Amino acid sequence: MNQLVRCTACNEVFMKTPFDQWPAYESALDRSPNHFRTVEKDDFQEFTRSHRGHRLEDLQILEDSYVSEKPYAEPINVCYFKATNGRERFVIKKYRENIEEPLRYQVIPGDYSLKCSSIEIQSKAIRKQLEAEFRATPLIPAKIAAFLRLFRHIAQTADPTTLEAALEESPHPLQIYYKIDDVSLAFLLRNCRNIFRGKEYTMIEDFVLRHREEGVLLLKGTYKIQLIDSVKPQPTVGATPTALCNAEATATKK
Repeated sequence: MNQLVRCTACNEVFMKTPFDQWPAYESALDRSPNHFRTVEKDDFQEFTRSHRGHRLEDLQILEDSYVSEKPYAEPINVCYFKATNGRERFVIKKYRENIEEPLRYQVIPGDYSLKCSSIEIQSKAIRKQLEAEFRATPLIPAKIAAFLRLFRHIAQTADPTTLEAALEESPHPLQIYYKIDDVSLAFLLRNCRNIFRGKEYTMIEDFVLRHREEGVLLLKGTYKIQLIDSVKPQPTVGATPTALCNAEATATKK
């Protein structure tokens, strides 16, 4: 139903939707406050009129290229996605500066990528879950704190490129939940023996194994959108081949 259209002369884009011809309603100053007048609109016709004589082309949005700075439901947000005309790829910025204005679409130069800025543990959720599961035989706060420090150390040394993403979805588009890997799991359990003893260790081991692939022991990776400028290669400044040949000839004569 939606179609992205690009003006090849101006490099401007427009998202054509079924709502382009929906009228706007404005209050009439000379009438009662409850009276509105209808203003007929055709946004796409306005776009084609402002680009009369220019060649327009349809762009196809590339699947799974959509990234967003805020949750998708946020009305004021900045998003990026990629589109193609079959020959070239374009990066499109989708945004608006206030809730009253329509969405804008802009072709931006370069490219973008997602860069992991941090891997964190769910400290509050872990503490709450431990307190709930160990209600019969509560853990002393110092042991919970020691467990959190140990697990936080594992998160800080984790490599996000080697972690397996969990099925659990994050409400934020720039956050991904990961499972702890087998090596980190073995390290965690081995060092838990220095914190917990006897039945406590058995219960902690069971806690870790039950929650390692879902829930509170998932690692939370936070990413940021990194814009990449397209820089044309500059010619190398140096001696020309002719100058080098002349220098060699002079040296030979000497």
